[in-house]
Formats: sequence, C-alpha cells, structure tokens
Amino acid sequence: MVLFFIFIQKENNMQQDSKPTLWQIIKSYFNVLPYKDGEKYVIKQITNGINFQGSNLWILIFAVFIASLGLNVNSTAVIIGAMLISPLMGPIIGMGLALGIADLDLFKQSIKNYLVSTFISVITATIYFTLSPITDAQSELLARTSPTLYDVLIALFGGAAGFLAISTKGRNNVLPGVAIATALMPPLCTAGYGLAVQNTSYFFGAVYLYFINTVFIAFTTCLGVRLLHFQRKEFVNRDQMKRVNLYIVSIIIITILPASYMTWNIIKQSVFENNIKKFIAEKLSYSGTNILSHEYDLQTKTLHVVAVGNPIPADTIAKAQKTMTDYQLEGYKLKVIQGTTSDSLLILKHKKKDQLFVGDKNTSEWEELIYNNDVLKKELTSYTHYPVLANDMKDELKIICPTAKSIILSKASESFTDTTLINNHIVAVVKTSKPLANNNKKQLYDWLKVKVKSDSLELIVIP
Repeated sequence: MVLFFIFIQKENNMQQDSKPTLWQIIKSYFNVLPYKDGEKYVIKQITNGINFQGSNLWILIFAVFIASLGLNVNSTAVIIGAMLISPLMGPIIGMGLALGIADLDLFKQSIKNYLVSTFISVITATIYFTLSPITDAQSELLARTSPTLYDVLIALFGGAAGFLAISTKGRNNVLPGVAIATALMPPLCTAGYGLAVQNTSYFFGAVYLYFINTVFIAFTTCLGVRLLHFQRKEFVNRDQMKRVNLYIVSIIIITILPASYMTWNIIKQSVFENNIKKFIAEKLSYSGTNILSHEYDLQTKTLHVVAVGNPIPADTIAKAQKTMTDYQLEGYKLKVIQGTTSDSLLILKHKKKDQLFVGDKNTSEWEELIYNNDVLKKELTSYTHYPVLANDMKDELKIICPTAKSIILSKASESFTDTTLINNHIVAVVKTSKPLANNNKKQLYDWLKVKVKSDSLELIVIP
C-alpha cells in the first residue's frame, strides 16, 4: 500500500517529444492524480457525512437494530444490510481529512459526532439485547470479540479504498464494499450485547475491534489526503503540527500491539492443534478403531481421545504417551476412552449362531453356546440401547440446548497410561453450532445424567 501511495505522490512528467521509459509507462498505470476530484467538492462531501442530526441519527439507530437482529439470529445477510445503510464511516473519514489538511475545527466536529454516534449505537444495542429473549452468543457475534492483526490490515486497506472512492471521479460504487469489509456496525452491537449480558470480555473485545477500524480508516484517509496534495490550512505553530504527527504514530503503535499479540496466540494455538491431530493420526492409529473425537484441557494438561471399534492395546497407548514430547505436547497426559460398536457385537453374535449348527451336538457344548448367546444378546441390547435413546431424546435435546446439532451415546471404557485400572463410562458427544457457556454445559450434563440413568457420564461438547 505504501508503494501505491508513492505512485500517487509522484506526478507524471513524461516528455511528449521523447520515448517514454519503462518506469514512466508503469507509473502512468498507477497514477491516480489525473482522476482526482475537486478538493472543495471532496471536502464538502466528507463534511456533509459528519453530522448526526435528524435523518442521519435515525438511520443509525435503525441500522443498529438491524445489525443486532442479524447478530441475534446469526444471519449474515441481515448484518451486511445493516452495514450498507450505516452512516458511521462519515465522522471517521472526517477525522482523517481534518488531520490531513490540519483543520482543527473540523477535527473537533468530527470527533464530537463520532463519540455521539458511538454512544447512541452502544446504548441502542444494549437496549435491544436486554429485551431480546435470545441470549445465546451466536458465531457472528463471537467473531467480533477477538480482533487480530488481520483486522488491522482489513481496516487499513478498506480505509484506503474508501478514501480513493470519495476523492476520485466516478468511484463511489466502491463505498458499499468498503462499508461491508471494514464492518463498523457489528462490533458496536456486540459491545451492546456484552453490556446487556454483563460480559466484559465481549464488551472490551468488540470495542477494541471498533477502535482498530476507527484508527486505521482515519489514518489511511489522512495519508491519502497528504499524498494527493490537498491544500493544508496554515498552521501557526509548527511544533504543534509535529506533536499531532507524534500522537498519530503513537496511537497506531498502541493499537497494533494488542492485535499482534492476539494474532501470535492464534497462530500458536493453530500449530498446537495441528500437532495434536498429527499425534493422534500417527500414534493412535489401530486396525478396526475409529477415533471419534478429541479434546484437550489447558489447565490440567490432559488430552482426551474418544475411540470406538477395536480397543487400542494398553501398550500402544503407553508408547504413544512417551512420544508426546516429539509433537510439542510436553507435560500432557493422554486419556483414551474406548467403546465397542454395536456392529462388532452383531458380527460376534452371528459367529456364535453358526457354531450352534456346525459344532458337536453334545449337551454340555449346546448349553454353553446357548448361554453365551444369551449373554451376548444382553450385552448387545445394552449397547444398542444408547443409540436408540439418543434418537428418542433428540427433540428434547433441542429444547435444552438450542445450539445442539447432534448427539452420540455409547458405552466406553477409560484406560490409564500409568495404572492398569479401567473405568467404564457412558460417553455423550454433543456437537453444537457454537461453544457453550459453563452454566449451559452444566445444565446439559445434569439433564443427560438423568436421561441415561448413570452417574458415570462423560460429556464431550464439540463446537
């Protein structure tokens, strides 16, 4: 983007009587100065979008309600619609213009309207989410609570595109796309949600994302104004201008640092999860065994692996435990929960049936085979009971946990790497459309415990 603005800054000085050089040809393609609109027209256009009075204010409020509804029901189309009609970009571009042309009065006006519009937006969203019967945080809302360096880049390039759309001739069709890309409205609505449900992490995360968008849209506007040679107002004190530039640089650095830290954590987490997947694929792969899911606990440093089919031998699990350091999983304890599928039991049942017809027909063998067959039937019933139960309770599950997509119930055994102890469990794997809060997970666990009639229930929630 810096190179792009360099092209803007340099004027096209091609000589008509000489053959143009390669650099001159390239520069002519990237030079936007010939397309620059009138300065007075651009400044007037930006200034008109700063004020939040009358219709602009009501449009903002309606846009907040629309965006809040979209976040509440997890509708991307509705959220996009709210971003398109939102007038929030006006004061932000106004701040960048004011800094670029050194207009202190315009800057004061822009920041005043910015603060008013921000306050009204957050309050409106808070009122909506306080009254809304749907209190669960959907994926679209959660996506606005953890900004990263990528959001900085989006705001940077989006702001640059937005200013060029305003300052050049016939480029206003770009603005709707810029409004969607920079996404000013959803973070404010998410901040309102955080206040409504008293979740400070949601509130501050969303406010930070909004601040990122504000800073870098204003910064790119200021940079664009200066590189397009907009005429500055006379500054009485040059030292004051230097202080303003220093403030701009300081705000940019302060804004980038937390986002960079969050990005680094995301990258580390991604590498960590890839190591886990690689470890499971390479060290817990066993014939006739299917790895159903895995889950790790950062506090207890425990990796839970749920497997069905043929049991993984204890020595294989023990060997896998010793190799965890090779996958950057130092200090983690491996716990494998294993279950036998009903299909395996069904095959075994058929084998026993065949023996009744081809074996020796003496009384003792017949009695033994019949007894084994009866035992097998009972065991098979105990395993098939849970898939049937899972199917019967799916409608009730949707009421208890609206975000649930599916449920798996199965008998399982837990093998420990440091002892020969084996614990039997009923494993419930619930797949959801979003992560569950701790209180919602406990409510789901208590309900499942009653339904399966077992105190040895293991609940695994997979978002």
